[in-house]
Amino acid sequence: MNRIQIGLADAIVIFGYILFLVLIGIYISKRKSVSGIAASEDIFLSGRSLPWYKVGLSIFSTNVSPSMLVASFGAAYSSGMVLANFDWLAWVFLMLLSLLFIPRYLANNISTMPEYLMKRFGKRSHTFFTYFSMISSLIVWSSFMLCIGGIVINQLTGVPIYISAILVVVIAMSYSVNGGLSAIVHTGVVQSIVLIAISMLIFFLGLYKVGGIENLINGVPKEYWQVLKPTNDKVYPWHAMLLGYPVIGIWFWCTDQTIVQRTLAAKNVDHGQKGTLLIAALKIFMPILFLVPGIMCLVLVQNGTFAPLQNPDHAYISMVYGLLPTGLIGIALGVLLVSIINDVANGLSSFSTVFAMDVYLKKINPTADAAQVKKVGKRIIILAALVSVMVAVFLSKSDKGLFDLGQALLTYLAPPASTVFIVGILWKRATPRAAELTLYIGTFACLSIGLCQLTGFPSKEFWPHFMLLCFYMMAALVIFMITVSFFTKPHYEIVKLVDQNDPAIAQKFSTSNSVKIMWGVIAILMFIVYYIFN
Repeated sequence: MNRIQIGLADAIVIFGYILFLVLIGIYISKRKSVSGIAASEDIFLSGRSLPWYKVGLSIFSTNVSPSMLVASFGAAYSSGMVLANFDWLAWVFLMLLSLLFIPRYLANNISTMPEYLMKRFGKRSHTFFTYFSMISSLIVWSSFMLCIGGIVINQLTGVPIYISAILVVVIAMSYSVNGGLSAIVHTGVVQSIVLIAISMLIFFLGLYKVGGIENLINGVPKEYWQVLKPTNDKVYPWHAMLLGYPVIGIWFWCTDQTIVQRTLAAKNVDHGQKGTLLIAALKIFMPILFLVPGIMCLVLVQNGTFAPLQNPDHAYISMVYGLLPTGLIGIALGVLLVSIINDVANGLSSFSTVFAMDVYLKKINPTADAAQVKKVGKRIIILAALVSVMVAVFLSKSDKGLFDLGQALLTYLAPPASTVFIVGILWKRATPRAAELTLYIGTFACLSIGLCQLTGFPSKEFWPHFMLLCFYMMAALVIFMITVSFFTKPHYEIVKLVDQNDPAIAQKFSTSNSVKIMWGVIAILMFIVYYIFN
């Protein structure tokens, strides 16, 4: 995209909004320091004190990344509502997180995802997933977002990307190093509220501009409103979506450290579960706020209100500049920039948590006290930030294919992680050896297959849709893990998990009837939504 032109008033608003959020983070950091709490849980898990609404809104702010925000408008502009599946199918796996995973995570008092595998399958699985989680946090949540941040700031100001990336990481560290998860959550809550408000404003102004719902619906082909595409659709056929998304959904919503860390920081099971209910409810409306405006942009281009777009990804900026007055344009662009800063802070926090709790405390210095662990966590954030900047600069100099390749490779890493967690939780007989082989061999196999598909070897026609391929790989790994488990010893003495059937545990970490009823309501609403859009 060419350089984005912003007026002085909008520039002041952008600066003011970013400064406001940073000051909130710094205030939380100072408040925590004054309280004198030294426990490592205070910086890594916010003292396990988050109420349900902070859990839900902080997950929302993490999930709505700048790349997702811009890409959603662009995808809707070019192909309609099909990407709504990624939001509207998520409720199933958020429910899985709420009812199946959270009670087990909190009952075992874990701080990280690798720690759960340590208690379930032993050291080797723990070691693998520790480094897997650190790489995922550093690349997906920090470096990629830092690269996007550098590009956006470069478009706004003309500042070189490497300087822009350094600026973003310095802002992110200004409150995340000392404030930890608590500071990130509080800035994320405010960011979520502002993001929802500005998105609603864009939606209603856009609806007014196109002349109402009827003009919007009739202004694009009927297929634009179809969520489940035919099996011969080349982009997202319905069967590939319904079979492949669960593989990614289990990994992202139930085992990714950056997402699950918020639920681990909840006051108790009930608050963690209601936090996931909140994000599931918000997911119902996200396609309306982030996809429908992209379709509105197409209608406005077709009727001559907006100039034709050189690139569908320009739809978000076109709607912002075409609909919002001076000042609110600054808020909208500020929201985009703060999303980048918040995601970078999230990635650094997750990396720090896993390193401090699973590498330093378990491997380097098992006798370290809470203050030492906390100090190491702060220091490693600085190192992770430096690495993130270098990777981000490298990505910015690479062509788009390499950037997409990095994202795709991480998608192909989902089947082994999803398999080990879901089989390990649902089947007591799953063995440590089976988990180890599934993680090590499965990851190598999935990466190899993924690379072959991405490079078109032996031919592009040979491979199924990438989401179908994810499903096939996970299905094969589930069969593999179950088969290996039958031929290896379960080694129950390795398992350090509490007994979920113990009456005291069952009562303390049980799911309330109100939570079950609310999940039933969410399920009914989602079936209605799918009926309407198909």
